[in-house]
Amino acid sequence: MPRRRETILAALHARLQTLAVPVLRGEVVPERIPAAGLINLRDGKPGEPEVTMSPLTYFYEHRAELEVVIQAGTGRDALFDALTADIGAALAADRTLGGLCDWVEAEAPEPVDLAVEGAASLKAAVITVVLHYSLADPLG
Repeated sequence: MPRRRETILAALHARLQTLAVPVLRGEVVPERIPAAGLINLRDGKPGEPEVTMSPLTYFYEHRAELEVVIQAGTGRDALFDALTADIGAALAADRTLGGLCDWVEAEAPEPVDLAVEGAASLKAAVITVVLHYSLADPLG
């Protein structure tokens, strides 16, 4: 049975699967990006928890990362903007991932344009998604 942290990350991945683009998890970004774009969820870092002693509880602000990539000759900016808005709407639709988290929020992206020799340019960003949750055991 998966532990709670894995269950939360799997729920985030499932929530993103509702979008109209492929959503990978922890994979190498392919050489060819689909026309609608691509999202790759990285597990990120749980960080140092705040701890209460009675009852013993570890409060995390886990920082998962979404690698968002658009490849297009024209309209790249509009496609990127639409995809990031769709990500925001998907997260806002269920801020607790079905009650698994206390709160889920995304940070603003810092997009970069990347030239690709012999192909359409890329627009990409890493969007940090902060997952607020608590555990009774840091390995649980």
